[in-house]
Amino acid sequence: MKYLIAGLGNIGAEYADTRHNIGFNVVDELAASLEGTWKSSTLGSIAEVKHKGRILILLKPNTYMNLSGKAVNYWMQKEKIPVENLLVIVDELQLDLGTIRLRGKGSDGGHNGLKDIQAQLGTIDYARLRIGIGKNFHPGGQVNYVLGKWSKEEAALIPDVLKAGAEAIKTFVSIGLKRSMDQVNAINAQVKPDKK
Repeated sequence: MKYLIAGLGNIGAEYADTRHNIGFNVVDELAASLEGTWKSSTLGSIAEVKHKGRILILLKPNTYMNLSGKAVNYWMQKEKIPVENLLVIVDELQLDLGTIRLRGKGSDGGHNGLKDIQAQLGTIDYARLRIGIGKNFHPGGQVNYVLGKWSKEEAALIPDVLKAGAEAIKTFVSIGLKRSMDQVNAINAQVKPDKK
């Protein structure tokens, strides 16, 4: 069984380690944990890995966030992957940093990457793993916030967030959407700073 696991982000050094790129970071963590190697290919970077008999095609689109759907659609067609075997990893302002949520479908919620995927696929019925980045910004500051770098306090949490995201993906491909939603969302995958 084959899956497409697409982590969303923006290419280029200026976007590295920004909140908007956490989708890239989660699939990087997953690739590393499964000893995958990235290679540059059509419309993105690709790593093929295996987990419990499943083949996972990991994708980091190079189309920039707003055109993510072009890359996702291309690789679904190329690898003949059905929409039920697609999982998109995306940053989420409405969730606190350290919280992740697995959903089987839904609106784009104003996220341009999801908006383009929906337009390209013609459906909202695809799974997405939403990685909380919080919304600690003043009115009008959303763009600068999502494209900004992590604070020192946030950066300390990121390794655990990435591990939780990678484990959630492994759960999704291992036991299917419904059971993995129950499992991932029940534990809330919350990573909280130690209270001193």
